[in-house]
Order: sequence, then structure tokens, then C-alpha cells
Amino acid sequence: MVSQSFSHVRHWVFDLDNTLYHPSARLFDQIEVKMTDYVMTALGVDQQMANKLRDDYWREHGTTLAGLMAHHDLDPDPFLLEVHDINFDQLEPDALLAERIKTLPGKRIIYTNGTAPYAEQVLAARGLEGCFDEIYGVEHANYRPKPERQAFDIIFAKAGIDTAKAAMFEDDPRNLQAPHDLGMRTVHVAPEATPGAHIHHHTDDLTGFLGLL
Repeated sequence: MVSQSFSHVRHWVFDLDNTLYHPSARLFDQIEVKMTDYVMTALGVDQQMANKLRDDYWREHGTTLAGLMAHHDLDPDPFLLEVHDINFDQLEPDALLAERIKTLPGKRIIYTNGTAPYAEQVLAARGLEGCFDEIYGVEHANYRPKPERQAFDIIFAKAGIDTAKAAMFEDDPRNLQAPHDLGMRTVHVAPEATPGAHIHHHTDDLTGFLGLL
């Protein structure tokens, strides 16, 4: 049974975007437009090149920001403030999800490659305020992004996560490798499953999955 696989878990780590809301909300469509515009202005490139850099850096570095910092010494804070200034009207409150998260035994945290202030806005739009003990953004990992192992080490140390008693819920399968290697239960939350030995469970319905625990 699924519940038996999580009977030892007392630390629950949740990604934010496309994990705590369905990707059909398409918040990243807005964010990607903002990123492209920022890259065009910051680097003086056209839209085609900006889109290419945005995508290339995401694939190579885990986030567009990490690539911009590595290759162009970009100041992260103005970038993060700008790209997360989006509309949240597509998000709806989910009272059942909130109830199921609150009943999980032990500590519950958010760990996102976005920022903590942005995460707070998403949680408010989803009616998930008060469900989590702590919120950690990329700024808390010294701007190192998931899937970097060092980023996880920094955040888990700050949060006091015992990885032998922890589970990670995440939409990007790349970001489950380090948690798996650290001994955590891993749950891929996405419309379609991605094969991988580092993924213990897959679900396209987080609320339903938590109801099994």
C-alpha cells in the first residue's frame, strides 16, 4: 500500500510551481514572457536569441537565472522581482488539498526555485496559507537552483530535514534525483509519468495521492 511507503515520513518537502497547482494554470507562460523581455533588455539581444538563451540555460543550469549569473554576472534580485510579477487569477483555492497537507504528520515545508515572496502569493491564491511551517526559495540556497545537490544540502540543513524520514513532491523529474540519493521518498507530480529509478511514485492528482497516505 502507498501509505506503508510513507509511514516513516515526518518531514514533507513540496515544490511549488506545477506541483501545488495544475500546470493547466499556465503561470509559467507569463513568467517565460517576462524572462525573455528581461534577457532582451539586460543583454541587448533580440527576442529569438533571448528565448534561446532562456531555454538553453534552463536545460544546462537548472534555471535560466543560474545560467545568466554564470555567463553574464547578472544581479539575481531585480530579475526575480520582475519575472514573478504576474497575474494569479488562474489559480483557485483547494480546501481539500489544504486539509490533507495540514494533516500530514510532522514538518511541512515549501522548497521552490522561485522566491519565498512569490510562493506566498501562490499559496494565498490556492488557499494554502498556514499549511506549511516554512517556505524556502532560491534566495535561501544562495541562488543555487535545484537540481544542484549543493542547493538541496543548503536548504535541508537550514530546515533541519532528516532525509531518512522525508519525502519530496516535485513536478520536474530532474529535481528528484538528489532527494532520492539522500534517501527520501520521491513523488513525481505531473500529468504524465517520467521513467526513472529515482522516482518512487507518480501522480497526476496531488490531492488524491495525499488522501492515500
